[in-house]
Amino acid sequence: MRTGSPIVYTSADSVFQVAAHEEVIPLAELYRICETAREMLHGDDLVGRVIARPFLGSNGNYTRTENRRDYAIEPTKDTILDALTAEGLETVGVGKIEDIFCKRGITTVDHTKNNTTGTAAAQRFIDSGEGSFVFVNLVDFDMLYGHRNDVEGYGKALETFDTALPALRAGLKEGDILMITADHGCDPTTPSTDHSREYIPLLITGTHVRKGHCIGTRDTFADIGATVYEYLTGKQWREGSSFLREIWED
Repeated sequence: MRTGSPIVYTSADSVFQVAAHEEVIPLAELYRICETAREMLHGDDLVGRVIARPFLGSNGNYTRTENRRDYAIEPTKDTILDALTAEGLETVGVGKIEDIFCKRGITTVDHTKNNTTGTAAAQRFIDSGEGSFVFVNLVDFDMLYGHRNDVEGYGKALETFDTALPALRAGLKEGDILMITADHGCDPTTPSTDHSREYIPLLITGTHVRKGHCIGTRDTFADIGATVYEYLTGKQWREGSSFLREIWED
């Protein structure tokens, strides 16, 4: 605040973060700084993402805002998003999905900034039937509660999502599948503010999804992508093992 300079820091995972008070460094300038950093951090200095971390507040009472932006490296090979769009299917990215995949393989974008708007967008796409594959990221669990070690806030956010889940399920149409998962742990009860390494959950529901079935501990996160790809195309993906036939019942 005194110097007017951004705060630069790294994390245990491959990210380079630039934080700034929105009233000291305007968002446009913070984003420009991050774009420059992204251009620099290649080769021997390569990091997976550069993240803009704007905040507000004063006198030690600072809070991150919803204006975060991620600058990722382009996927080194095609993802299922690329493959699905090549098949002529419509893919929808909700939340920061477009940033994570550098806008590749996404035909429709709704860049929501919090759990409330992200869940509402998911409901809207389910109800309308728009999109063959709707990929939603709810950022608050990680950004506001997991990394901040806010156990109470995390619990309330889970309860809020739980109240929205019946409507999401009710909106599913014949043959639809809804998967709820995470890309990593972010336990708010640990001493660290970093990501945690517990196994991720995977809950699956749908009009033809077998009830009460356990698919066990999977070998790789890629199994989810392989399942999505087989479900939408009838083909096998190069990575992971599809569990579609385990969960599907006519």
